[in-house]
Amino acid sequence: MVFSSHLFIFYFLPAALALYAASRRWLPKPTQHLGLLIASYFFYGWANPAFVILMLFSTSVDYLCGLVIDRAEHDPGRRKAAVTVSVLVNLGLLAFFKYFNFGIDTWNATFATLGLEGLRAESVLRITLPLGISFYTFQSMSYTIDVYRGRCRALRNPIDFAAYVAMFPQLVAGPIIRFQEVADQLQERRHTLAKSARGVAFFSLGLAKKVLLANPCGKVADLAFESHALGVLEAWLGVFAYAFQIYFDFSGYSDMAIGLGLILGFRFPKNFDSPYRSASITEFWRRWHMSLSRWLRDYLYIPLGGNRRGRARTYVNLMLVMLLGGLWHGAAWTFVVWGAIHGSLLAVERLHRDHTGRPTLPGPRPVRIAATFLVVLISWVFFRAPDLGRAVAYLADMVGWGNNPETALVAGMMLAPYYLTCLSLAAVITWCAPQTWDFTERLTPAKAVLTLMLFATSVVMMETQGYNPFIYFIF
Repeated sequence: MVFSSHLFIFYFLPAALALYAASRRWLPKPTQHLGLLIASYFFYGWANPAFVILMLFSTSVDYLCGLVIDRAEHDPGRRKAAVTVSVLVNLGLLAFFKYFNFGIDTWNATFATLGLEGLRAESVLRITLPLGISFYTFQSMSYTIDVYRGRCRALRNPIDFAAYVAMFPQLVAGPIIRFQEVADQLQERRHTLAKSARGVAFFSLGLAKKVLLANPCGKVADLAFESHALGVLEAWLGVFAYAFQIYFDFSGYSDMAIGLGLILGFRFPKNFDSPYRSASITEFWRRWHMSLSRWLRDYLYIPLGGNRRGRARTYVNLMLVMLLGGLWHGAAWTFVVWGAIHGSLLAVERLHRDHTGRPTLPGPRPVRIAATFLVVLISWVFFRAPDLGRAVAYLADMVGWGNNPETALVAGMMLAPYYLTCLSLAAVITWCAPQTWDFTERLTPAKAVLTLMLFATSVVMMETQGYNPFIYFIF
């Protein structure tokens, strides 16, 4: 069930909000999140009810481990054992469900290349990837780690903890909400008309980003990456379209999640801060998928030593974090290469800063923004391509070295006025328009009318669009 569907907007959401309001009004405080929990499990189990069982298992392990850590205040060994169990269970589930197929395929491909067919691993087991497992395992695991570090106390109420893990607004694609960010809100929060109005505006603008911009840009990107006969112009247009698709798709989802959170009384952290206006890759990762960047920093980069163990180790840590970050996004070598590109550039920028004392490369900011966006575009080729061979071939098309002649049919479809208009509008909004976070901070009557018009237009367009994927659902 996706947010940009009539099923969600007109059926599930009203029922979920009614159930939430009824449980808060009629049930005692320890069970006030029961309605939210039921709605969230229903939302998550819509695609496959078995996924709920997996989430219940992960939630139970982390809830119990948190209690053990909290109660064993003077028993370091027991505390360490509990947090270790939590981390191993979460990473084990993630590794099995996300990387089992990848591991088998890589093993077989390696020995097939070496001519050692007899060493192939025969497996009839093919694992289905549960929706959002990368997000909720990181979120749940951060809870036990923070309890172990003394940053928060364990949550005694199992309903509240389960609702925190399964909360449907950000369950399958983030933002990754750390427990300390909502711990107090789970106990007490205010529901106000102003907060709900801002939530509706957030949701409406996020829906418009998704339906009116991401979907048409995605059609252009698919035409480009699925074609093996591209000219230079069409290849560049395709990667531009994908850059806009993934940005408006994911930031649109984050906006809708933040908006739904506000309607439920929660304040979730910002997840995007105009990343394509960055003047360096370092700045880009402070602005793109900010909840993941903070998670990788606090739970991977700093434990690895961060920048405290010398310059060489700092560069290695940056590279390692981004390699693992790439692999977190998907079980394919293309994601590893994507992570390696970003990790290498982060290390180079850090090296430049260490040797010159200047935080950024020289040059006017507009030039640096353009250069950074160019690098991001090239890296998106690996993120989008189905395999390394197709990624290399696509890059060859971008510089005119492709082996296949371009076809007028593909070019004509990609250069249709409707798609060019959507791409142009996406570019204007990317570099010139205010962010949703800032736009909704103070709602005026004019802004309210605009957001409602965009909502209505998006709902009408949903009726005509057969193409409506959420990219980050597969991660």
